[in-house]
Amino acid sequence: MPRYTVHVRGEWLAVPCRDAQLTVGWLGREAIKRYVKNKPDNGGFASVDDVRFLVRRCKGLGLLDDEDPLQVALEDNEFVEVVIEGDAMSPDFIPSQPEGVYLYSKYREPEKYIALDGDSLTTEDLVNLGKGHYKIKLTPTAEKKVQKSREVIDSIIKEKTVVYGITTGFGKFARTIIPVNKLEELQVNLVRSHSSGVGKPLIPERCRMLLALRINVLAKGYSGISLETLKQVIEVFNASCLPYVPEKGTVGASGDLAPLSHLALGLIGEGKMWSPKSGWADAKYVLEAHGLKPVVLKPKEGLALINGTQMITSLGCEAVERASAIARQADIVAALTLEVLKGTTKAFDTDIHAVRPHRGQVEVAFRFRSLLDSDHHPSEIAESHRFCDRVQDAYTLRCCPQVHGVVNDTIAFVKNIITTELNSATDNPVSFDCLLNCSYRNQAVSENKALCHPSSVDSLSTSAATEDHVSMGGWAARKALRVIEHVEQVLAIELLAACQGIEFLRPLRTTTPLEKVYDLVRSVVRPWIKDRFMAPDIEAAHRLLLEQKVWEVAAPYIEKYRMEHIPESRPVSPTAFSLEFLHKNFIKIPESGDL
Repeated sequence: MPRYTVHVRGEWLAVPCRDAQLTVGWLGREAIKRYVKNKPDNGGFASVDDVRFLVRRCKGLGLLDDEDPLQVALEDNEFVEVVIEGDAMSPDFIPSQPEGVYLYSKYREPEKYIALDGDSLTTEDLVNLGKGHYKIKLTPTAEKKVQKSREVIDSIIKEKTVVYGITTGFGKFARTIIPVNKLEELQVNLVRSHSSGVGKPLIPERCRMLLALRINVLAKGYSGISLETLKQVIEVFNASCLPYVPEKGTVGASGDLAPLSHLALGLIGEGKMWSPKSGWADAKYVLEAHGLKPVVLKPKEGLALINGTQMITSLGCEAVERASAIARQADIVAALTLEVLKGTTKAFDTDIHAVRPHRGQVEVAFRFRSLLDSDHHPSEIAESHRFCDRVQDAYTLRCCPQVHGVVNDTIAFVKNIITTELNSATDNPVSFDCLLNCSYRNQAVSENKALCHPSSVDSLSTSAATEDHVSMGGWAARKALRVIEHVEQVLAIELLAACQGIEFLRPLRTTTPLEKVYDLVRSVVRPWIKDRFMAPDIEAAHRLLLEQKVWEVAAPYIEKYRMEHIPESRPVSPTAFSLEFLHKNFIKIPESGDL
């Protein structure tokens, strides 16, 4: 029997439908009847039959026609809103489509699984989990570790041992002993009291990353959560039921207490929750619509769910993956820029970079050589100025390996730190199979502050001064994402400018890989013949970079060059030289002190 979840004036009602031929209008009126039945004053209505109303989907807010059959207009278990004439849409009702989400109308439940063990998650894995490419399962080893960890907690409770956060209060109340019959209530109150974030909710991709990362940390087997509860959390993730987690509120004290508390609040069936199927609704109804039950917290489990750095780390993970993607594509765009400005390739010669072999610099120079004029990929544009009298290009062109290279090295450094943090337990207390460490906290991710003005200089005292210095890591991660987005937009503009430069050099052609990049851009942005509104073009180019399309087009040529590279055989410009040329002609290379 089909069933629908209907929102009427702040109440959620489950309405079964015995006849699929019944209409949308019937559903609205039946929901109002059920709403009125529970109100002492009939909800203020003299007669339900006289009530005028509209029915709209919760997902997308599209209006429905009263006369449409339910089997045509709605899917089983779909969520709808009844808006009564004279009412505004319910003040506690959240728009169904989170900001920035444009693909969820095409959401398809993933079929592949990724096995988490708490030790081997990568930044790429987490981003793919955020995009909904995988469901989650635990490895057998992780299940055993989780069970052993929980046995320690159960033993503490049975023996009435005094341990912080399990049988005591938190923060300033660490010396307050909690009676055994209040331990479960303590965990629920902890989650509720710390759900104090503000601002817009995290977009689904980021909320999925946050939830997936917390599952990975719990899978390490040091948090004391029960296997039963952890599997419930995994079921929620696999159903793509995402709690309302405000993006603001964490200061990095004891990790990300506020956002993780909002995450846990949804898991216990309180607050709001979103899924591709339901849009935003009360968490308990979203869970119920997916055949799930709210989590019932056991002792220590509330603390296990909220005590960690997963908000900071998941946003940092997205930042580093996007930075890595944009850094690779920046090399391609810069090569295209150099080509249209008729620059020389000799600044990227192997010998030059062999004498200063920073890893990132050497790799960027290699990418330039693989994309620009060579025996592999001749360029008519390069041939047109091969014997010109220009000695060298501007810093912005010839120093790309040095500038881009250090960016690549920095990204690799940060990625290593974040990967460590992805697989680190940051609970307090930490449960081992033989002891408890009540002071452990991993702060490695704070080294990210060197990338820009440190957010940590604005530290504030929290928790009645028991946490008197905090990292402000959440704000730092959000700033990093903002910086990366700006870089992506600037690079999109450079990509458009370089492709427009190609137009002025026609009919000459550039190298095969750069022609492929040009064709890609022209598939979404036509050349400028006269002035026009540019914002849509910039956004289209930005989307190519965001989806790594530029890299996907050029990468096969870069790798082929890596595998098949042979020394250059053609003559070069007389203004260019190499170490090999100097040695052959016995020319003394000046010492640094002679320059």
